[in-house]
Amino acid sequence: MQRWVANVFHLGLKELASLGRDVVMVVLIIYVFTVAVYSEATAMRTDVSNAGVAVVDADQSALSSRIKDALQPPYFRPVREIDRSELDQLLDKGQYTFILEIPPKLEADLLANRGPSIQINVDATAVTQAAVGTAYIQEIIARETSSFLKQRGPNPTVPVDPVIRAFFNQNLEAIRFSASMGVINNVTILAIILVGAAVMRERERGTIEHLLVMPVLPSEILAAKIWANGLVVLLAAGFSLHVIVHVALQVPIVGSVEFFLAGATIYLFAVTSLSILLATIANSMPQFALLSIPVFILMFLLSGSFTPFESMPAFLQDILYLSPSTHFVRFAQSVLYRGAGLHVVWKDLGIMCALGGGFLAVALSRFRAMLARQN
Repeated sequence: MQRWVANVFHLGLKELASLGRDVVMVVLIIYVFTVAVYSEATAMRTDVSNAGVAVVDADQSALSSRIKDALQPPYFRPVREIDRSELDQLLDKGQYTFILEIPPKLEADLLANRGPSIQINVDATAVTQAAVGTAYIQEIIARETSSFLKQRGPNPTVPVDPVIRAFFNQNLEAIRFSASMGVINNVTILAIILVGAAVMRERERGTIEHLLVMPVLPSEILAAKIWANGLVVLLAAGFSLHVIVHVALQVPIVGSVEFFLAGATIYLFAVTSLSILLATIANSMPQFALLSIPVFILMFLLSGSFTPFESMPAFLQDILYLSPSTHFVRFAQSVLYRGAGLHVVWKDLGIMCALGGGFLAVALSRFRAMLARQN
């Protein structure tokens, strides 16, 4: 056992030296965990930011002025008042995402309890901003109407004053979600690429034959590739969370980064084993790339990192329990966003460990068969 550990350690050092000489791969690692995370968090916004809004104000009352004044930056650009005849043309040109139509006698009808309505015209081609922005505008109209009525005296039609408390993201800022998710998703990409590329590089350069004449076991070769490349991804992820997410983007991290990295170690064991399995199926680097792309795209899209896992069909949820990324995303969100401890995430950690063991067993079997063919 001592010799096995020593061989794994020295083979891992060889992997690190080989990776250090691969300039393209080193640049990719640096880019993915710095520039890519920063640009994804700041550019890919799912909340409303700087949206164009215009108002057709046929009332010109104190209430309509309050509503217009409440549509403020950074959510909306300065409000422009337009004529009703311009509405369709402006929407067709895509110059405004939202156009409000305030009817005549809005304030008078409201005070007389005649139930007036305000029409919100939305350019729904901007799907995310349209859905979220419509909710923002409805909230603003309701708040300003309620405040206006309260200033006029007790109002029996507004008996409830709701108070909304948002946990874990009090200001509902998308960057607090997208910044950490960028790191989480990039862990999967780099783990698959680095380990799979290491196996394919050995085969294409012929260095796998050098290993075959050495007194090392297939399990030692695989273990070395897993720990060396996994360590690189782990260090890069920790750096990205501390420096890019927390310092550069000023996103608070609620939970323990060290606990997250400990769980990520288990996930890296699972996903690097899967990567080796893919590398034993492919015969060349282009084949490995084509095989990996659909794998990690599906792991992204269906892991719960972009859409709620609970909103997927029940049969798909059952299938995706066999994907380690599903459990890693759940674990990471629980730890980084909600500060969860081991008593909350132990099940996901256990499933990741079991899946990793299964992937490694199959990968080791195929890797031994591949070495036998090489020999």
